[in-house]
Amino acid sequence: MKMTLRSLAVLLCYPSHELKIHVGEIRDALRHEAALSRQTLQRLEVLLGQIERERLLDLQAAYCDLFDRSRKFSLHLFEHVHGDSRERGPAMIDLGQEYIDHGFLMTTEELPDFIPVFLEFLSCQPPAGVRDWLSQPAHVFAALEERLRDSGSPYAAIFHALLELPHARPDREAVEALHDAMRDEDEKTIDELWEEAPVSFAPPVPQGTAAAVVARIKAAQESVITILKS
Repeated sequence: MKMTLRSLAVLLCYPSHELKIHVGEIRDALRHEAALSRQTLQRLEVLLGQIERERLLDLQAAYCDLFDRSRKFSLHLFEHVHGDSRERGPAMIDLGQEYIDHGFLMTTEELPDFIPVFLEFLSCQPPAGVRDWLSQPAHVFAALEERLRDSGSPYAAIFHALLELPHARPDREAVEALHDAMRDEDEKTIDELWEEAPVSFAPPVPQGTAAAVVARIKAAQESVITILKS
């Protein structure tokens, strides 16, 4: 499951030249590990083929339009669970501390709840606990799969895979609750929402605390392709 998680993490990141030239290696890693069914691999092939064929600028523009302009497609787990509520800050700190406690040091500017970061963390953990970790946000993955599928995006296949790996059965009421929470915001962009209610994750914290450590985990970003090949 390790290479599959890393492959899915890479595919969910902002498209890059490295991603385009290494698509074949990602495809091979997914097939070799065989953690996913043939049907799911075929669904992922649509996305892989698109990354291979299309111009990088077009891929990047489509990625930004999809994931950066609407909360309903956000790749941050707590965006769906907590929105802009005060609960999001403590949840972010707790997740960051979990990473530290499990020996995972973030070398990225992304927040701990960014799904590719979460998947990279899981790829470094013993297999026995990975399925439980993946099952916890299953309702978020299910909601994202449905929204992306309805929009015709091939990225839906990634979230289908994330549900298949742990054999998760998301709580249908929880999924519908996420959909309901987003319906009133469907016509708003991220920029508009931030204009109305700027995000504040947490108050300042003293140096040396666990929260401060999490907030300062911003080293130079390591290439996700390098991680995939390690």
